[in-house]
Amino acid sequence: MRQQSRCSAALPACAASLLALASVGRAEAADCAFEPQGEGRVATVVGARSLRLEDGREIRLAGIEQAGTDQARIRAALSAIVGGRDVTLRGEDDSPDRYGRQSAFVFVEGSEHSVQTELLRRGEALVSSDISEKNCAAALTSAETSARQAKLGIWAETAAIKNTESPGDILAAIGHFTVVEGRVLSVRQAGAITYLNFGRNWTQDFAATISRRIIPAFENAGLGPKSLENRRIRVRGVVSSRGGPRIEVLRVEQIEVLGGK
Repeated sequence: MRQQSRCSAALPACAASLLALASVGRAEAADCAFEPQGEGRVATVVGARSLRLEDGREIRLAGIEQAGTDQARIRAALSAIVGGRDVTLRGEDDSPDRYGRQSAFVFVEGSEHSVQTELLRRGEALVSSDISEKNCAAALTSAETSARQAKLGIWAETAAIKNTESPGDILAAIGHFTVVEGRVLSVRQAGAITYLNFGRNWTQDFAATISRRIIPAFENAGLGPKSLENRRIRVRGVVSSRGGPRIEVLRVEQIEVLGGK
């Protein structure tokens, strides 16, 4: 009754407020809620990003990457969420990968939030850079940010984000999906590749590389490579070594601008 009285006193404002809350609720429920791809019961957790259903299907968790190297801890976190539970699979494509795994967002029965979101909230996963649906990407990024700010899981470790001033630490992560942070000292183009250089020695220091063919996507997003010079940014991707440590940037979402010049 008290709520009803307040609404009567300021009907337009109250209606707008309720409409906004309803919109938020709908948006939250829709996060990563792609078309259903089937359902089943989880039999076992196979790895940090995969599980097997009782019918034999192996499911690869879409939208996230492994956080850190402590496989036992990550598997335990995933097992605590999905072990023996009935789940619904959602995604854009249920075609198996070359290893026969189905990539999907997994929802435990009765939950509006994906397993991926829960892992990110606990700091037990990293947001991938290949999520095309904006609402889904925003929801996952928000979950990761919350865990980072609260220093949960991997974020309790000082080395969770690699510093570009320590290229040796980045090299130690070769072949792994890693988050790297630092200031872009220069932007240079060599052939079809643009280099975001974080140091002055190209044979030792870290650099992010961007192919010419995807430069238009960065410009459309207001992130032309030259605009990143002298900016502090965060880059995520798989570390390789070509002289110094490198991350190849394939999508705009791999780069996050952290501050001004």
